[in-house]
Amino acid sequence: MDVHVRYEGDDDPEKCTARKLARFDLATLHRTDGATPYGIVLNPHAERALSPADAGNAGDDEEGGRENADGGNDVRGDGGDGDVLVALDCSWESAGEKRFSLPGEHRALPYLVAANPVNFGRPMRLTTVEALSAALVILGERVHGERLLEKFTWGETFLELNEEPLRRYAACEDSAAVVDVQQEYLDR
Repeated sequence: MDVHVRYEGDDDPEKCTARKLARFDLATLHRTDGATPYGIVLNPHAERALSPADAGNAGDDEEGGRENADGGNDVRGDGGDGDVLVALDCSWESAGEKRFSLPGEHRALPYLVAANPVNFGRPMRLTTVEALSAALVILGERVHGERLLEKFTWGETFLELNEEPLRRYAACEDSAAVVDVQQEYLDR
């Protein structure tokens, strides 16, 4: 799965995990929405949770077209959108719903705990690399997800902290099942 990042550049460049991924050729950064490929868009405001069912068929609606973020059909015929994972890299202070206007299949990550030094132990305050890695694990590409985290001293800690939920989310059949598993963690 190709990893792409819509890069806003509004956070601390020294702590930016997306820039580090790009330096190691593990992700491609894009400065505009138009340059960012269509695919699965990680969006904390999305109505559907990411699930293994999204792997390989993201973006195809019942008529064979692709629905974009505002409900219209995407006219690009490049296909392969299930092979593209997109994250928006921006500061959490500016990560409001309006920032997530990228075309694609928007999916929210389920409950996970951050391991990065800025938000360690805080639920749902993931860095771009944590979000991308978790998504890859849920989509059945664990080795790829682990490879992204190898460049960070705390990367293995993220996988250890979230080992059980990631395993359970990756075993779910669909988004509804992921939400059910997530609820168990929220109820604790």
